Amino acid sequence: MTVTRTLLHLIRHGDAIPPEDAAISTAGYEDLPLSEKGSAQAFALARRLKGGPSRPDAIYASPTLRAKQTADTIACAVNLEVKTDDRLREIFLGIEPAASMPPQERGAAVRARLEELAAIAIRDGSWAAVPGCEPGIAVRARMREAIDEIIARHPGESIALVSHAGSINAYLAEILGLQRDFSFPVGNTSLSTVRYADHPPMVVRVNDTAHLEVHTHV
Repeated sequence: MTVTRTLLHLIRHGDAIPPEDAAISTAGYEDLPLSEKGSAQAFALARRLKGGPSRPDAIYASPTLRAKQTADTIACAVNLEVKTDDRLREIFLGIEPAASMPPQERGAAVRARLEELAAIAIRDGSWAAVPGCEPGIAVRARMREAIDEIIARHPGESIALVSHAGSINAYLAEILGLQRDFSFPVGNTSLSTVRYADHPPMVVRVNDTAHLEVHTHV
């Protein structure tokens, strides 16, 4: 009997952290484009996917600018169209402090905020301590719902899905039955691959950044 295997490549967007002295006209991190470093990372991943066994048959992305730009870079390389799904967005972590600051102070504020959130995730395995944070159970549910639908549309195919570190962690925790919402490092443009067949989803790899190790400047 032939078993249909579908591969899902969960991809974190490229770097979008602004320089500390950057004057930011937008409200904060959620509206920022890829940095120069992030664009280079996206091109490195696109080269890898275009020429390797992980070449996608379909591409989905969070509508957040940094995720959409990463997906667009991949799509251009493999001649596909990006489909966006709001359920693939990052965990909502409350109002960004930078939104109420002068533009010239926002770069430093964004960097400090991201460092604070990373420290909380590593310490607690979740962001429940952050005021106004989206509950982990809600993130797991929306990611599972979106991905189940996407997998059903593409049996036997390879799918690239560009999302965010927190949401990717939450989905992996959901299918692995982990209590912590955050258990794995997920670097910019890293690949985390899940295989679907006639059994529960099987995690094949997590946080694969080999394409960045070849291009050491990214």
